[in-house]
Amino acid sequence: MTSLSAVHSASHSKAASAIELKIVELTPALRAFARRFLRNEDDIDDLVQETLMKALNSLHLYHPGTSLKSWLFTILRNTFCTNYRKQRREPAGMEVAMEQVSIAPAQEWALRERELQQALTLLPDDRRRALTLVAAGTSYVDAARMCGCRIGTLKSRVSRARESLLLMLGNQLLD
Repeated sequence: MTSLSAVHSASHSKAASAIELKIVELTPALRAFARRFLRNEDDIDDLVQETLMKALNSLHLYHPGTSLKSWLFTILRNTFCTNYRKQRREPAGMEVAMEQVSIAPAQEWALRERELQQALTLLPDDRRRALTLVAAGTSYVDAARMCGCRIGTLKSRVSRARESLLLMLGNQLLD
C-alpha cells in the first residue's frame, strides 16, 4: 500500500513538473497577451510574474486535458481586472500629493494662535461666548440654552463673530 501511494505521488510530481515546464514555455504568449492591457514593460513584467505565481500556487486547480494557455490567460485577465479596480479606488498620484504637503513651522502656528486670542478679546462678550461654545463642539441647542437665548439668535452671534474675526485677521486665517 505504501509503495502504491509512493508511485502515485511520484507520477503526480512528474505531471506537475511537466505542467510547470509548459507554463514556463507559455510565458512569451502571456507577455504578448498582457500587452493588450498594458503599455509599460515594467507593468507587463509585474502582471506576468503575478500571473505565474498565482498559476503555480493554484496548480492543483488546473484540470489536465483542458487548455493550459486559456487557463493562464484567464488568470492574467482576472489579475489585471482586480488590479485595475484597486487602482481606481485609490486616489491618483497620492504619493506625489503627499510629498508636496507642507506644514507651517510650529512658531508660525503659535503666532497665529496669539493673534486669534487677541482678536477674540475684541469681540463683544455674547458673540465670543457663542462662538467659543460652538467651536468647542457644543450643539447649537445646548449653546443657546447656556447663553440664555434662542437658537436663531445664537446662530446670528456665531456668524457675526466669524465675520468680525475674518475682518480683524484679514486673510491670515485663509493662508
